[in-house]
Amino acid sequence: MPIRVRIDVALAQRGLGVTEFAELVGLTPANVAVLKNGRAKAVRFSTLEAMCRVLDCQPGDLLEWVPDTADRT
Repeated sequence: MPIRVRIDVALAQRGLGVTEFAELVGLTPANVAVLKNGRAKAVRFSTLEAMCRVLDCQPGDLLEWVPDTADRT
């Protein structure tokens, strides 16, 4: 998928664990794992807002577009 979720980077920079982050955002640790591992198909704006609030960051700090090799041809 050409959108990469970089929650793991933000968590490491802030010294937050998945369980604590999940609790602060209002997600289950399993759903945070789905986001971290790139298996999510969508993210609600309210969830993205909560993640940015907890991590004190912008959406672009958590989401990165990576060109697909098929897009280059």
